[in-house]
Amino acid sequence: MLESWRWFGPQDPVTLSDARQAGAHGVVTALHHIYDGRIWTPDDITERMALIHKAGMTWAVCESIPVNSAIKRRDGEWRRYLDAWKQCLANLGKAGVPVVCYNFMPVVDWTRTNLMYPTEAGGYALRFDMIDFVAYDVFVLKRRAAEESYDAPVVEAARKRLAAKSQDEILTLEKNIIAGLPGGEDSHTRETIRGHIAAFDDTSSDDMRANLIEFLQEVVPVAQETGVRLAIHPDDPPFPLFGLPRVVSTADDVQTILSAVDAPENGITLCAGSYGSRAGNDVVEMARSFADRIHFAHLRNVTKEPDGSFIESEHLAGDVNMVSLISVLRAEERRREREGRPDSVIPMRPDHGHLLIDDQKKTVNPGYSCIGRLKGLAELRGVIAAVDQLT
Repeated sequence: MLESWRWFGPQDPVTLSDARQAGAHGVVTALHHIYDGRIWTPDDITERMALIHKAGMTWAVCESIPVNSAIKRRDGEWRRYLDAWKQCLANLGKAGVPVVCYNFMPVVDWTRTNLMYPTEAGGYALRFDMIDFVAYDVFVLKRRAAEESYDAPVVEAARKRLAAKSQDEILTLEKNIIAGLPGGEDSHTRETIRGHIAAFDDTSSDDMRANLIEFLQEVVPVAQETGVRLAIHPDDPPFPLFGLPRVVSTADDVQTILSAVDAPENGITLCAGSYGSRAGNDVVEMARSFADRIHFAHLRNVTKEPDGSFIESEHLAGDVNMVSLISVLRAEERRREREGRPDSVIPMRPDHGHLLIDDQKKTVNPGYSCIGRLKGLAELRGVIAAVDQLT
Protein backbone atom coordinates (compact mmCIF):
# COMPACT_ATOMS: atom_id res chain seq x y z
CA MET A 1 0.00 0.00 0.00
CA LEU A 2 1.18 3.52 -0.72
CA GLU A 3 1.50 5.23 2.67
CA SER A 4 0.09 8.70 2.18
CA TRP A 5 -0.67 11.83 4.20
CA ARG A 6 -3.35 14.46 3.87
CA TRP A 7 -1.90 17.94 3.48
CA PHE A 8 -4.00 21.09 3.26
CA GLY A 9 -1.42 23.08 1.32
CA PRO A 10 1.19 25.68 2.25
CA GLN A 11 -0.96 27.03 5.10
CA ASP A 12 -1.21 23.62 6.80
CA PRO A 13 0.57 23.75 10.19
CA VAL A 14 1.72 20.17 9.53
CA THR A 15 4.33 20.44 6.79
CA LEU A 16 5.35 18.11 3.99
CA SER A 17 8.63 17.63 5.83
CA ASP A 18 6.64 16.42 8.85
CA ALA A 19 4.74 14.00 6.63
CA ARG A 20 7.93 12.66 5.09
CA GLN A 21 9.48 12.15 8.52
CA ALA A 22 6.35 10.22 9.53
CA GLY A 23 7.16 7.76 6.73
CA ALA A 24 4.64 8.85 4.11
CA HIS A 25 5.59 8.84 0.44
CA GLY A 26 2.29 9.94 -1.13
CA VAL A 27 0.50 13.24 -0.60
CA VAL A 28 -3.28 13.62 -0.50
CA THR A 29 -4.14 17.23 -1.19
CA ALA A 30 -6.30 19.62 -3.19
CA LEU A 31 -6.36 23.27 -4.12
CA HIS A 32 -8.43 24.12 -1.06
CA HIS A 33 -8.10 27.84 -1.66
CA ILE A 34 -10.06 27.44 -4.93
CA TYR A 35 -13.35 25.97 -3.75
CA ASP A 36 -16.02 28.19 -5.30
CA GLY A 37 -16.46 26.50 -8.67
CA ARG A 38 -13.53 28.13 -10.45
CA ILE A 39 -11.44 25.94 -12.73
CA TRP A 40 -8.11 24.69 -11.38
CA THR A 41 -5.76 25.73 -14.15
CA PRO A 42 -2.74 23.71 -15.30
CA ASP A 43 -0.53 26.39 -13.74
CA ASP A 44 -2.35 26.08 -10.38
CA ILE A 45 -1.87 22.31 -10.43
CA THR A 46 1.76 22.47 -11.59
CA GLU A 47 2.59 24.87 -8.76
CA ARG A 48 1.16 22.47 -6.17
CA MET A 49 2.84 19.48 -7.83
CA ALA A 50 6.22 21.23 -7.69
CA LEU A 51 5.96 21.73 -3.91
CA ILE A 52 5.20 18.04 -3.44
CA HIS A 53 8.04 16.87 -5.67
CA LYS A 54 10.46 19.23 -3.93
CA ALA A 55 9.64 17.42 -0.69
CA GLY A 56 10.54 14.11 -2.32
CA MET A 57 6.95 12.88 -2.46
CA THR A 58 4.26 12.21 -5.06
CA TRP A 59 0.74 13.62 -5.43
CA ALA A 60 -1.06 10.32 -4.92
CA VAL A 61 -4.66 11.50 -4.55
CA CYS A 62 -6.57 14.71 -5.06
CA GLU A 63 -9.00 15.05 -2.15
CA SER A 64 -11.22 16.74 -3.20
CA ILE A 65 -12.66 18.76 -6.06
CA PRO A 66 -15.74 20.28 -4.36
CA VAL A 67 -19.06 19.30 -5.94
CA ASN A 68 -21.26 22.38 -5.85
CA SER A 69 -24.73 22.03 -4.31
CA ALA A 70 -26.33 23.04 -7.60
CA ILE A 71 -24.91 19.85 -9.14
CA LYS A 72 -26.34 17.76 -6.32
CA ARG A 73 -29.78 19.32 -6.80
CA ARG A 74 -29.34 19.71 -10.56
CA ASP A 75 -30.73 23.22 -10.54
CA GLY A 76 -29.58 26.80 -10.99
CA GLU A 77 -26.14 27.02 -12.60
CA TRP A 78 -25.46 23.29 -12.27
CA ARG A 79 -24.24 23.00 -15.87
CA ARG A 80 -21.60 25.71 -15.42
CA TYR A 81 -20.38 24.13 -12.19
CA LEU A 82 -20.35 20.65 -13.73
CA ASP A 83 -18.38 21.77 -16.77
CA ALA A 84 -15.84 23.43 -14.46
CA TRP A 85 -15.60 20.24 -12.36
CA LYS A 86 -14.92 18.19 -15.48
CA GLN A 87 -12.22 20.61 -16.58
CA CYS A 88 -10.56 20.43 -13.15
CA LEU A 89 -10.64 16.64 -13.43
CA ALA A 90 -9.11 16.72 -16.90
CA ASN A 91 -6.37 19.12 -15.84
CA LEU A 92 -5.46 16.94 -12.86
CA GLY A 93 -5.31 13.86 -15.07
CA LYS A 94 -3.11 15.55 -17.64
CA ALA A 95 -0.77 16.63 -14.83
CA GLY A 96 -0.41 13.03 -13.68
CA VAL A 97 -2.62 12.92 -10.57
CA PRO A 98 -3.91 9.33 -10.67
CA VAL A 99 -6.83 9.34 -8.21
CA VAL A 100 -9.53 11.88 -7.40
CA CYS A 101 -11.56 11.41 -4.23
CA TYR A 102 -14.82 13.35 -3.99
CA ASN A 103 -18.08 13.26 -2.07
CA PHE A 104 -21.75 13.93 -2.74
CA MET A 105 -22.85 15.01 0.75
CA PRO A 106 -25.37 17.88 0.75
CA VAL A 107 -24.63 21.07 2.71
CA VAL A 108 -22.35 19.63 5.43
CA ASP A 109 -19.22 17.57 4.95
CA TRP A 110 -17.89 15.32 7.71
CA THR A 111 -19.70 16.26 10.90
CA ARG A 112 -18.77 15.95 14.58
CA THR A 113 -20.25 17.48 17.71
CA ASN A 114 -17.06 17.43 19.81
CA LEU A 115 -13.59 18.08 18.44
CA MET A 116 -11.88 17.74 21.82
CA TYR A 117 -13.31 14.64 23.46
CA PRO A 118 -10.91 13.46 26.21
CA THR A 119 -9.58 9.91 25.96
CA GLU A 120 -8.52 7.68 28.83
CA ALA A 121 -4.88 8.06 27.80
CA GLY A 122 -4.98 11.85 28.05
CA GLY A 123 -5.38 12.70 24.39
CA TYR A 124 -8.36 14.18 22.56
CA ALA A 125 -10.55 12.50 19.95
CA LEU A 126 -13.33 13.51 17.59
CA ARG A 127 -16.83 12.48 18.62
CA PHE A 128 -20.33 12.53 17.17
CA ASP A 129 -22.99 12.61 19.90
CA MET A 130 -26.47 11.97 18.56
CA ILE A 131 -28.27 13.63 21.47
CA ASP A 132 -26.14 16.76 21.16
CA PHE A 133 -26.79 16.85 17.43
CA VAL A 134 -30.54 16.53 17.87
CA ALA A 135 -30.44 19.23 20.56
CA TYR A 136 -28.77 21.58 18.11
CA ASP A 137 -30.99 20.69 15.15
CA VAL A 138 -34.31 20.92 17.00
CA PHE A 139 -33.79 23.58 19.66
CA VAL A 140 -30.93 25.82 18.49
CA LEU A 141 -31.06 25.81 14.71
CA LYS A 142 -34.82 25.21 14.93
CA ARG A 143 -34.91 23.66 11.48
CA ARG A 144 -38.41 23.48 10.09
CA ALA A 145 -40.02 20.14 11.00
CA ALA A 146 -36.80 19.01 12.68
CA GLU A 147 -38.62 17.39 15.60
CA GLU A 148 -40.41 15.06 13.17
CA SER A 149 -37.05 13.58 12.13
CA TYR A 150 -36.48 11.90 15.49
CA ASP A 151 -38.25 9.62 17.94
CA ALA A 152 -39.95 11.39 20.85
CA PRO A 153 -37.64 9.93 23.56
CA VAL A 154 -34.60 11.19 21.64
CA VAL A 155 -36.07 14.68 21.37
CA GLU A 156 -36.84 14.71 25.09
CA ALA A 157 -33.30 13.58 25.92
CA ALA A 158 -32.00 16.34 23.68
CA ARG A 159 -34.18 18.91 25.41
CA LYS A 160 -32.72 17.94 28.79
CA ARG A 161 -29.17 17.86 27.46
CA LEU A 162 -29.45 21.36 26.03
CA ALA A 163 -30.95 22.74 29.25
CA ALA A 164 -27.79 21.65 31.08
CA LYS A 165 -25.45 23.48 28.69
CA SER A 166 -24.11 26.98 29.11
CA GLN A 167 -24.37 29.50 26.31
CA ASP A 168 -20.66 29.08 25.59
CA GLU A 169 -21.10 25.32 25.33
CA ILE A 170 -23.99 25.78 22.92
CA LEU A 171 -21.92 28.11 20.74
CA THR A 172 -19.04 25.63 20.73
CA LEU A 173 -21.41 22.86 19.70
CA GLU A 174 -22.70 25.04 16.88
CA LYS A 175 -19.19 25.86 15.71
CA ASN A 176 -18.21 22.20 15.72
CA ILE A 177 -21.22 21.19 13.63
CA ILE A 178 -21.63 23.93 11.05
CA ALA A 179 -18.70 26.34 10.99
CA GLY A 180 -16.84 24.33 8.37
CA LEU A 181 -14.12 21.73 8.71
CA PRO A 182 -11.09 20.92 6.53
CA GLY A 183 -12.43 19.25 3.42
CA GLY A 184 -15.77 21.05 3.59
CA GLU A 185 -17.03 23.21 0.77
CA ASP A 186 -18.54 26.02 2.84
CA SER A 187 -18.49 27.70 6.20
CA HIS A 188 -21.92 28.40 7.61
CA THR A 189 -23.67 30.53 10.18
CA ARG A 190 -26.95 29.67 11.88
CA GLU A 191 -28.79 31.90 9.46
CA THR A 192 -27.14 30.73 6.26
CA ILE A 193 -27.31 27.04 6.98
CA ARG A 194 -31.11 27.18 7.30
CA GLY A 195 -31.24 28.50 3.76
CA HIS A 196 -28.80 25.89 2.43
CA ILE A 197 -30.84 23.11 4.04
CA ALA A 198 -34.14 24.53 2.79
CA ALA A 199 -32.77 24.55 -0.75
CA PHE A 200 -32.87 20.74 -0.62
CA ASP A 201 -36.48 20.55 0.60
CA ASP A 202 -37.68 19.34 -2.79
CA THR A 203 -34.78 16.88 -3.29
CA SER A 204 -35.64 13.35 -2.20
CA SER A 205 -33.19 10.51 -1.73
CA ASP A 206 -34.28 9.13 -5.11
CA ASP A 207 -33.66 12.53 -6.69
CA MET A 208 -30.21 12.78 -5.12
CA ARG A 209 -29.30 9.27 -6.25
CA ALA A 210 -30.45 10.00 -9.79
CA ASN A 211 -28.47 13.25 -9.81
CA LEU A 212 -25.37 11.40 -8.63
CA ILE A 213 -25.75 8.84 -11.41
CA GLU A 214 -26.16 11.59 -14.02
CA PHE A 215 -23.06 13.26 -12.58
CA LEU A 216 -21.12 10.00 -12.97
CA GLN A 217 -22.34 9.54 -16.53
CA GLU A 218 -20.70 12.86 -17.38
CA VAL A 219 -17.48 12.70 -15.38
CA VAL A 220 -16.44 9.05 -15.77
CA PRO A 221 -15.73 9.47 -19.53
CA VAL A 222 -13.43 12.39 -18.67
CA ALA A 223 -11.64 10.22 -16.13
CA GLN A 224 -11.24 7.50 -18.75
CA GLU A 225 -9.82 9.94 -21.29
CA THR A 226 -7.26 11.40 -18.87
CA GLY A 227 -6.22 8.31 -16.89
CA VAL A 228 -7.85 9.19 -13.56
CA ARG A 229 -9.54 6.81 -11.14
CA LEU A 230 -12.54 8.31 -9.35
CA ALA A 231 -13.11 7.34 -5.72
CA ILE A 232 -16.34 8.50 -4.11
CA HIS A 233 -16.12 9.03 -0.35
CA PRO A 234 -18.99 7.81 1.83
CA ASP A 235 -21.31 10.04 3.79
CA ASP A 236 -19.77 10.89 7.15
CA PRO A 237 -21.57 9.91 9.26
CA PRO A 238 -23.46 7.55 6.92
CA PHE A 239 -27.00 8.50 7.85
CA PRO A 240 -29.20 11.57 7.23
CA LEU A 241 -28.35 14.85 8.98
CA PHE A 242 -30.69 17.85 9.11
CA GLY A 243 -33.26 15.78 7.19
CA LEU A 244 -31.02 15.89 4.11
CA PRO A 245 -30.76 12.91 1.75
CA ARG A 246 -27.53 10.89 1.89
CA VAL A 247 -26.98 8.24 -0.73
CA VAL A 248 -23.44 6.90 -0.15
CA SER A 249 -23.94 5.17 3.18
CA THR A 250 -24.39 1.41 2.72
CA ALA A 251 -23.21 -1.54 0.65
CA ASP A 252 -26.41 -1.27 -1.40
CA ASP A 253 -25.58 2.37 -2.15
CA VAL A 254 -22.11 1.41 -3.32
CA GLN A 255 -23.48 -1.36 -5.53
CA THR A 256 -25.92 1.09 -7.12
CA ILE A 257 -23.14 3.60 -7.82
CA LEU A 258 -20.75 1.07 -9.33
CA SER A 259 -23.44 -0.63 -11.40
CA ALA A 260 -24.86 2.64 -12.74
CA VAL A 261 -21.62 3.39 -14.59
CA ASP A 262 -19.87 0.03 -14.76
CA ALA A 263 -16.34 1.16 -15.59
CA PRO A 264 -13.06 0.52 -13.76
CA GLU A 265 -12.52 4.25 -13.36
CA ASN A 266 -15.74 4.55 -11.33
CA GLY A 267 -14.64 3.41 -7.89
CA ILE A 268 -14.75 4.13 -4.19
CA THR A 269 -12.79 5.47 -1.28
CA LEU A 270 -13.05 2.78 1.36
CA CYS A 271 -13.28 4.93 4.49
CA ALA A 272 -13.29 2.42 7.33
CA GLY A 273 -14.36 4.99 9.91
CA SER A 274 -17.22 6.44 7.88
CA TYR A 275 -18.78 3.14 6.83
CA GLY A 276 -17.93 1.68 10.24
CA SER A 277 -19.96 4.27 12.13
CA ARG A 278 -23.27 2.91 10.82
CA ALA A 279 -24.76 -0.15 12.49
CA GLY A 280 -25.18 -2.94 9.97
CA ASN A 281 -22.22 -2.00 7.79
CA ASP A 282 -19.60 -4.77 7.73
CA VAL A 283 -16.55 -2.88 6.50
CA VAL A 284 -14.38 -5.95 5.95
CA GLU A 285 -17.10 -7.64 3.92
CA MET A 286 -17.62 -4.45 1.91
CA ALA A 287 -13.90 -4.43 1.14
CA ARG A 288 -14.15 -8.01 -0.13
CA SER A 289 -17.24 -7.29 -2.21
CA PHE A 290 -15.91 -4.15 -3.89
CA ALA A 291 -12.18 -4.90 -3.78
CA ASP A 292 -11.53 -4.40 -7.49
CA ARG A 293 -13.07 -0.90 -7.40
CA ILE A 294 -11.28 0.38 -4.28
CA HIS A 295 -9.03 3.19 -5.52
CA PHE A 296 -8.20 4.76 -2.15
CA ALA A 297 -8.44 3.79 1.52
CA HIS A 298 -8.98 5.91 4.62
CA LEU A 299 -7.87 3.80 7.55
CA ARG A 300 -9.33 4.96 10.85
CA ASN A 301 -11.54 3.35 13.45
CA VAL A 302 -14.64 4.13 15.48
CA THR A 303 -16.44 2.83 18.53
CA LYS A 304 -20.22 3.01 18.09
CA GLU A 305 -22.92 3.47 20.70
CA PRO A 306 -26.52 2.20 20.47
CA ASP A 307 -28.08 5.61 19.83
CA GLY A 308 -25.92 6.36 16.77
CA SER A 309 -23.18 8.22 18.61
CA PHE A 310 -19.56 7.26 18.05
CA ILE A 311 -16.04 8.22 19.03
CA GLU A 312 -13.04 8.03 16.74
CA SER A 313 -10.92 5.42 18.49
CA GLU A 314 -7.28 4.50 18.07
CA HIS A 315 -6.51 3.05 14.66
CA LEU A 316 -6.23 -0.55 15.89
CA ALA A 317 -9.07 -0.33 18.40
CA GLY A 318 -12.77 0.21 17.79
CA ASP A 319 -15.37 -1.76 15.89
CA VAL A 320 -13.55 -2.26 12.59
CA ASN A 321 -11.18 -5.24 12.51
CA MET A 322 -8.26 -3.37 10.98
CA VAL A 323 -6.07 -6.45 10.69
CA SER A 324 -8.72 -8.27 8.65
CA LEU A 325 -9.38 -5.17 6.56
CA ILE A 326 -5.71 -4.71 5.70
CA SER A 327 -5.48 -8.42 4.89
CA VAL A 328 -8.27 -8.00 2.32
CA LEU A 329 -6.63 -4.91 0.81
CA ARG A 330 -3.19 -6.57 0.56
CA ALA A 331 -4.74 -9.65 -1.06
CA GLU A 332 -6.39 -7.38 -3.63
CA GLU A 333 -3.10 -5.65 -4.34
CA ARG A 334 -1.44 -9.02 -4.98
CA ARG A 335 -4.30 -10.01 -7.28
CA ARG A 336 -3.96 -6.79 -9.26
CA GLU A 337 -0.21 -7.29 -9.54
CA ARG A 338 -0.72 -10.77 -10.99
CA GLU A 339 -3.10 -9.28 -13.55
CA GLY A 340 -0.61 -6.57 -14.44
CA ARG A 341 -2.90 -3.73 -13.39
CA PRO A 342 -1.15 -0.35 -13.21
CA ASP A 343 -3.06 0.44 -10.02
CA SER A 344 -1.82 -2.58 -8.07
CA VAL A 345 -0.66 -0.36 -5.20
CA ILE A 346 -3.64 1.19 -3.35
CA PRO A 347 -2.96 4.58 -1.75
CA MET A 348 -4.02 4.79 1.87
CA ARG A 349 -3.76 7.36 4.59
CA PRO A 350 -4.15 7.23 8.37
CA ASP A 351 -7.41 9.14 8.51
CA HIS A 352 -7.61 11.50 11.47
CA GLY A 353 -5.71 10.91 14.68
CA HIS A 354 -5.95 11.77 18.34
CA LEU A 355 -4.55 15.09 19.54
CA LEU A 356 -1.50 14.03 21.53
CA ILE A 357 1.48 15.34 23.49
CA ASP A 358 2.96 18.64 22.19
CA ASP A 359 0.30 18.97 19.51
CA GLN A 360 -2.15 19.85 22.28
CA LYS A 361 -0.33 23.17 22.58
CA LYS A 362 -0.47 23.92 18.84
CA THR A 363 -3.07 25.19 16.43
CA VAL A 364 -3.95 22.29 14.13
CA ASN A 365 -6.78 21.28 11.85
CA PRO A 366 -9.25 19.09 13.78
CA GLY A 367 -8.35 15.44 13.25
CA TYR A 368 -5.21 16.34 11.35
CA SER A 369 -2.53 16.90 13.95
CA CYS A 370 0.88 15.38 13.27
CA ILE A 371 1.66 13.09 16.20
CA GLY A 372 -1.68 11.29 16.28
CA ARG A 373 -1.49 10.49 12.57
CA LEU A 374 2.18 9.52 12.85
CA LYS A 375 1.19 7.06 15.57
CA GLY A 376 -1.66 5.72 13.45
CA LEU A 377 0.52 5.34 10.36
CA ALA A 378 3.18 3.50 12.33
CA GLU A 379 0.58 1.10 13.74
CA LEU A 380 -0.91 0.47 10.30
CA ARG A 381 2.57 -0.06 8.84
CA GLY A 382 3.18 -2.69 11.50
CA VAL A 383 -0.05 -4.48 10.62
CA ILE A 384 0.86 -4.47 6.93
CA ALA A 385 4.28 -5.96 7.71
CA ALA A 386 2.74 -8.66 9.90
CA VAL A 387 0.08 -9.54 7.33
CA ASP A 388 2.76 -9.84 4.66
CA GLN A 389 4.89 -12.10 6.84
CA LEU A 390 1.96 -14.45 7.44
CA THR A 391 0.76 -14.55 3.82
